[in-house]
Order: sequence, then C-alpha cells, then structure tokens
Amino acid sequence: MRETNTIASIRESSRIWAIGAVHGDRARLHAIHRELEPRLRQGDRLVYLGNYLGHGGEIVETVNELLDFRRRVLAHPPLRFPSDIVYLRGSQEEMWQKLLQLQFASDPVSILNWLMSRGVEATLKAYGGAIDEATYAATGGTMQLNKWTRSLRDAQREHPGHDTLMAHLKRAATCEDGSLLFVNCGIDPQRPLAAQSDAFWWAARSFDGITSAYEGAARVIRGYDPDCGGFTETEFTVTLDGGCGFGGTLIAACFAPDGSILDSFEC
Repeated sequence: MRETNTIASIRESSRIWAIGAVHGDRARLHAIHRELEPRLRQGDRLVYLGNYLGHGGEIVETVNELLDFRRRVLAHPPLRFPSDIVYLRGSQEEMWQKLLQLQFASDPVSILNWLMSRGVEATLKAYGGAIDEATYAATGGTMQLNKWTRSLRDAQREHPGHDTLMAHLKRAATCEDGSLLFVNCGIDPQRPLAAQSDAFWWAARSFDGITSAYEGAARVIRGYDPDCGGFTETEFTVTLDGGCGFGGTLIAACFAPDGSILDSFEC
C-alpha cells in the first residue's frame, strides 16, 4: 500500500520493531531505548504504537526522549532513512488535538469534561495549562476559547520538535506487501482499512473479534488495551501493552513479515 496522509507504508524489511503505549513514562521509554539500540540491525524498521501523552508525569520529557532517540539512531545507522521510524497517533494524541480545537465544538464544556476524564489533564498540565483555565475558557464563548487554545499551541511550539512530531503522526502503518498492520488500540474488522476513521482509537472491543487475516495481514499489532489485559497473542493479533504509565511495564517486540515474534523485552 502506498503511503497516504494517514496510513504509513513500511518499506520491505525482515524485522520490524514495535513499542507499546508509553503514557508519559519517560523513564521506561528511556530504558526501552537503551535496551533496543544495541539490538537494532541493518534494515530494521521501528513503529511506535501511540499514546505517548496522557496520564504520566513526564509528558514533555517523554516526547523529548522520542525525538532524541530518533536523532541518535538516524545519525548512526543501522536505521538509514527517516521513514524507517513511524509514529502512530494514539487515542491520547487524538484527544489532545481535539482539546487544541475545542473552539469548534458545539458543546465545549461536555467535550472538555469527557477529555479530562480520559487522561488529557496530564498533558494539559505538562504544557502549562490548568483545568480551571480550561473550564473558564469553555464557558466564555468562541473568542475566549480561541485565545486559550492558541496559548496551548504556542506552549507546545516552545518545545522544539513537539509541534512537528504531532503534525506528522499516522493513524496506522502497514508493510508494503500488506503482511502486517500496526494500530494504536483497535480496528473494526467489518470495515476496510481506508474506512476505519476513528476506529483506530475506540474500537477496542472489535479488536477482540479479529479471528481471521484482516485484509490479508498475517497479524494486526496494537499498543494499547483500555481493558489493561497486558501482553496478549492470538493467531491473528498481538497486544503490546504492559500498563506503562499506570505502574506497569513498557513492551517492545520484533516481528518477522509472517507475524512471528523474533525478539521481545519489557522495561
């Protein structure tokens, strides 16, 4: 599949590494990077499965760690091209973007409350915002909301690379030959890939219903399970969520094109 604005196409490779949901736990991400770097080989690819933001206490530091590791491994191969590293948009990143566009919501107060109840408050605080300011803006009309969301976007831009990274996140990633599909939380197996829309973030229950090869993919790999079921592996799916950001571990796994796990570890 050719790369689009939303779906990344992973160049042919015999090994693809994937890293599960981080949720603002910079220490575990750093530990994963430290273990991963010496294991990388010529021709490897790397996919981060989203949910870098939210819940944890070191969200800005987590994004900095993502950017620092990217610079380091691209400067000293085995990874050679920027496209060898893919970052997926997780549910936390999707909700953060909705918060930054709250002025367009028909009911901003309800949307704000929904976002805060699902972990976005940690990201808001990380970029200098506060829940009382958010509530005041949400009840103050469009002009007040515009001013407030602009201040949040400006705060994000003050951290080099953060705005650029968030603008280039992909909804999913697939191998060029379609052998593997990487998503954040879920997919609806009844819909084609191009019609998944927001199912990538909210179709966790449908993910459990994948009992055959989805669009020919040997396996669908996700990084976040909202039910906190831990690492799970079925014939056609793999979940790499050790509960990072909630006191659990961060998981990395290396996949062959046929979906078999060649290597894995957790920190």
